[in-house]
Amino acid sequence: MSKAKRTSAPEPHEADSHDLIRVHGARENNLKDVSVEIPKRRLTVFTGVSGSGKSSLVFSTIAAESQRMINETYSAFVQGFMPTLARPEVDVLDGLTTAIIVDQQRMGSDPRSTVGTATDANAMLRILFSRLGKPHIGSPQAFSFNVASISGAGAVTIERGGQTVKERRSFSVTGGMCPRCEGRGKVNDIDLTQLYDDSKSLAEGAFTIPGWKSDSHWTVRIYAESGFVDPDKPIRKYTKREMQDFLYKEATKIKIDGGNFTYEGLIPKIQKSFLSKDKEAMQPHIRAFVERAVTFTVCPECEGTRLSEGARSSKIKKINIAQACAMQISDLADWVRGLSEPSVAPLLGALRHTLDSFVEIGLGYLSLDRPSGTLSGGEAQRVKMIRHLGSSLTDVTYVFDEPTIGLHPHDIARMNTLLLRLRNKGNTVLVVEHKPETIVIADHVVDLGPGAGTAGGTVCFEGTVDGLRASGTVTGRHFDDRAALKSSVRTPTGKLEIRGATKHNLRKVDVDIPLGVLVVITGVAGSGKSSLVHGSMPTEEGVVSVDQSPIRGSRRSNPATYTGLLEPIRKAFAKANGVKPALFSANSEGACPNCNGAGVVYTDLGIMASMATTCEECEGKRFQAAVLDYHLGGKNISEVLAMSVTQATEFFSTGEAATPAAHAILDRLADVGLGYLSLGQPLTSLSGGERQRLKLATHMGDKGGVGSPAAPTPTHSIGSGTRASSRSSRLNRVFILDEPTTGLHLADVEHLLGLLDRLVEAGKSVIVVEHHQAVMAHADWIIDLGPGAGHDGGQIVFEGTPADLVAARTTLTGEHLAAYVGG
Repeated sequence: MSKAKRTSAPEPHEADSHDLIRVHGARENNLKDVSVEIPKRRLTVFTGVSGSGKSSLVFSTIAAESQRMINETYSAFVQGFMPTLARPEVDVLDGLTTAIIVDQQRMGSDPRSTVGTATDANAMLRILFSRLGKPHIGSPQAFSFNVASISGAGAVTIERGGQTVKERRSFSVTGGMCPRCEGRGKVNDIDLTQLYDDSKSLAEGAFTIPGWKSDSHWTVRIYAESGFVDPDKPIRKYTKREMQDFLYKEATKIKIDGGNFTYEGLIPKIQKSFLSKDKEAMQPHIRAFVERAVTFTVCPECEGTRLSEGARSSKIKKINIAQACAMQISDLADWVRGLSEPSVAPLLGALRHTLDSFVEIGLGYLSLDRPSGTLSGGEAQRVKMIRHLGSSLTDVTYVFDEPTIGLHPHDIARMNTLLLRLRNKGNTVLVVEHKPETIVIADHVVDLGPGAGTAGGTVCFEGTVDGLRASGTVTGRHFDDRAALKSSVRTPTGKLEIRGATKHNLRKVDVDIPLGVLVVITGVAGSGKSSLVHGSMPTEEGVVSVDQSPIRGSRRSNPATYTGLLEPIRKAFAKANGVKPALFSANSEGACPNCNGAGVVYTDLGIMASMATTCEECEGKRFQAAVLDYHLGGKNISEVLAMSVTQATEFFSTGEAATPAAHAILDRLADVGLGYLSLGQPLTSLSGGERQRLKLATHMGDKGGVGSPAAPTPTHSIGSGTRASSRSSRLNRVFILDEPTTGLHLADVEHLLGLLDRLVEAGKSVIVVEHHQAVMAHADWIIDLGPGAGHDGGQIVFEGTPADLVAARTTLTGEHLAAYVGG
C-alpha cells in the first residue's frame, strides 16, 4: 500500500459548548453505553467497520428519537397513519432538532410513482402547461395521469332567502389520466394457455391453475355444473356463446345441490383471485404462476405516456407535457431555460432550480417519467435529497446513509459540495460514510468499533479528521491506504462477445469481455454500465448475477434460513436430543403458539397504528418453552440463532456441536465479510451491500463455486437477442457483481479483493461494476463507459489493463485512477 497526499479538512467553526446533541448511555443493538456530544450546525461523519454500530447510533437512536418525539405532537387520529416508534435504549438524549432521514431505501414500486411525482418537478410542470399550453385545456389536474376525468350530479345544501334548501347540481372533473390504462402506461393481458389446456374438458382436468383440481376444488365444480358450458366437451370445441360465458360472463347467481353460488367468467375471476393480491405476499408457486400468466404491454391508446389525448394535445413550443417528462432532465433544464414569460417567472425560476439540482447531484441522465421503483438505492437517496436542497428550513438535522454509493469519483466532489451547502444554511448534517473523499470534509468525526457486532459498539475516537489519521484506530490506520496497480495481469481463458447492444442508452456497443479473469466495468453514474452487464449478458445457467435488490421473503427469513444453514443446525439439535428436526424451526412445529414463531405480537388499536410488542410467552425467543430445554453444546436453538457468524463458526467447529455442513456455510459468510451478522437477524434489516454479500456467499456454495474444478470455457456472442453459442456449464460460472464495496470499510476492501481473486483462481469469471479505485487498480481488465451519462454516454471509451488506463488518462475514470495510485 502507498500513501496518498493528505487533504486538510475545512476549518470548523467555533461551537458553543452548550450547542450540542448529547447522547449518554446509548444501548441500541450492539452499542455499549455509548456517550457522545455532537456539535450542531456542523458536518459530523460517523465511521467504523461494517457492523460497528454507526447506524445504531445515528439512525436507531438519534434520528429515531427525533421522529418519535415529532410524531407525539400530532393528534391520535393523525398518529394512526404513522408507524409506531418505540423509545430507543438510551439514558439521556437532548438537544435534538427535527431529523430528516435521507436513506438508501428504494422508493415504492407503485406504478403511478415516477421521479417527477416523487419531487416537485411534475407539479410545477403541470401548472406551467395549464398556464402556457396551447390549446388551453384546463387546470393543472388536466395534466395529471393520477386524476381521472369524471362527471355526474349530486345534491348540495345551500341557504337561500333565509331558508336551507337542497339543489341538484352537475359536476365534472377533467383529469389527465389515460382511460385505457388508468394512468399506468401499461395494460395487462392474461395468457390463456397458462390457465387451461384447451384440448381437455373440465371433467378431464383442463385447468392448470395452481390448486384448481377438478375433483376437489369448489370453483372448478361451479364452472362444471353452472350450465353455461358443457363440462365433457374439450374447451377448444366450445361455441362462441360458451366461450364468452366461460371467459367473460358477469357475476351471476346459480344453484348447485340446493346451495347458492356465484358464477363469473374466468378472466374476472383470475383478476380478483390473483391479480389484486400483493405479489410479494404470495407463496412462491402462486407468484410463479402469476408471472407466467400475466403479460404487460405498452398501452396502445397513450403509447405509454399515461396521459389522455387531451393532455397530450396542449403544447408549449411544440412540446407536450409527456414529451417534456420523457426528456433527459439535463435537456429538459435547457428547454425550460429557453422559456420566458413574465406571468409565470417565479414558477419558471423554481422549476429551473429543481431541474438544475438533478444535474448538479449527478442525476441529469434520468427523466421525470422514470418509474421511481426502478431507481437504485443510491439514486433513490439522491432524488430524496433534491427535495431538501431548495428548502428554506434551517436548524434541521439531516441524516445521510453513505451518500457516495453509486457515485463515480468524479461525482463525489459535487456531493460533498451539496452536503456542505446544507451545513452552511445552519443545519446539522450527520453522515454515515466509508469513503475518505467524504470523511475528509467533516468538521467532526465519530469513529465506532473497534470491531463488528459484539466486538464493536464503543466510541474509539472523536475529533477532527487529522486527529483521526493519528488516532491509531482501524479507520485511522487505513485512512490513507491506496491500492497499487498490479505488476502483472492474468491471461483470459476465453471471451464473451457482446454485439450491437442497444439496451437503454447503449449505442450499438460491440465489446469482448475476457473470461477467466477479473473484469471491472467503470464509468460515471448513468453511463450504461448496468445496461451492459444486466441488459446484454446471457441469462443462462452459467451466469450468476449477484445484485443488491431486496431478497424475497418475510420478516421471518434470516441468514440461517436463506443460506440453508438452519437445516444442518436443526439436524444436529435433533440428533443430539433424539427428537424431530421440525421442533427447531420457528416456522414449523417448534414455534411459540402465542406469537406463531414471530417473536412479537401485533395488536390492532383501531384508528391508531397496530403496535408490535415482544411476545410475553416466549420473550421474543420465537420457540416453545419445551424446545428451549433441548441443548447442543450447552446452547439452546434460540441462543445459537442469536450468535454472530464469527461466534457460530467457533461453536460448530469443536466438541458435541461440531457440524461440518454448518461450518462450511459459516466460512463462506465470513469470507464475504458478514462475520458480524447474527444468524437470526431478519433479512428486512440488511443493507443493499449486505444483501449482495449474502447472495454471493450462497452462490459460492453451489456446485461450481470456489474450490470446484474448472472446465474449458466456451465463447459466447450476445447481440440483439441472438447468441452464437449457448453452451454453458455449472462449472463455468460467470459471476456479475454490482458495486460489491457498498457498505465496506476501508479495512474490508482488501479482504474483498482477496475473495475476488480466489473466485478467479477457482476457474470463475468475475465481472464487477464498481466505482472504488482499489477494485479498479486490482482488475486484470477494465472496460470504461461514457464519456458522460444518459445520451452523453453509452459508448466504450476504454478497454485495457489498469496500467494502460492510467497511462492514457483519456477518460474521467483514467484521471481519477491515476490520481489515486499516483500518491
